[in-house]
This record gives sequence, structure tokens and C-alpha cells, in this order.
Amino acid sequence: MSFTAMVITISDRCAQGQREDASGPLLVQLLQRAGYTVTGTAIVPDEYDVICHALRQAALANTALILTTGGTGFSPRDITPEATAAVCQRMASLRITPRGMLSRATAGLLDRSLIVNLPGSPKAAQENLEAVLPSLAHGLEMLRGGQADCATLN
Repeated sequence: MSFTAMVITISDRCAQGQREDASGPLLVQLLQRAGYTVTGTAIVPDEYDVICHALRQAALANTALILTTGGTGFSPRDITPEATAAVCQRMASLRITPRGMLSRATAGLLDRSLIVNLPGSPKAAQENLEAVLPSLAHGLEMLRGGQADCATLN
């Protein structure tokens, strides 16, 4: 089964055109290679209301997988996890890499959408996505009402 996806880059500098978004396009490529249909991308500033709005809009568009990149570090401006938690109805668990403790990334469910926060650096975003990519299709199948059987998975 193929799923839709959207990538939202959260960065003040990228949103202002001061820096090129390197993580967003990389995530789009990885998703497409994995068989996802990427229906859109966005670049938004590190602003709570703007992030919440972008996540809600993506879910309203019936996007199965919403990836964010950026805003998960220790800086006071990094508020992606808080915005994600505010819009999600249920939270999911994501412990990806040993350095995961240095990121505050989270994941949650909003209606029929799975939102996954990824770090802002291209290398870290790729590593984290590749770590969970094999499990995403199963989770999305369950979220979208499929009959996937957890007991038969390897």
C-alpha cells in the first residue's frame, strides 16, 4: 500500500531565505524511494502558532505521514515538540539512536495522520528517518484502518 507524506521544515533562517533547506529535500527523496507519494513541502519559522497551523493543515489534507525537520534541539527557539504535542490527540514513542537523548523529537497522531519530528541537520534527519522507515508502513496501515497483524511481523 502506498501512503501520502508531507515534509515541513521548521527554521527561521530557511523561512527568511537566509539559508537553503537541505533536510527537507533530502527527506522528500528518501520518502519517494521508499514508495511514499509526497504531496507537499513547507518551510515555516520557529513560531508555535505557525507550526501548529501547518501540522493541522497537513492533517486536514488527509496526509498519512507528516515529517517535520528542525526545531527539536535545546535552543529556547526550538519548540517543534511542544507544537506537535499540542495538536496531537495521542502521542507515540520514538527512541531512535543513542544520540536521541540530545534531541527532543517526538511523534504523535492527529486524526488519521502520523506526525514524526526529525532533527534539522540533514545527516541526523536521514539517520533518524532510516531508523523508523521500515516500521512506518505498518503503523500507517493500522492508523488508516487496515488489517495488519502485529503478531506476524518480524
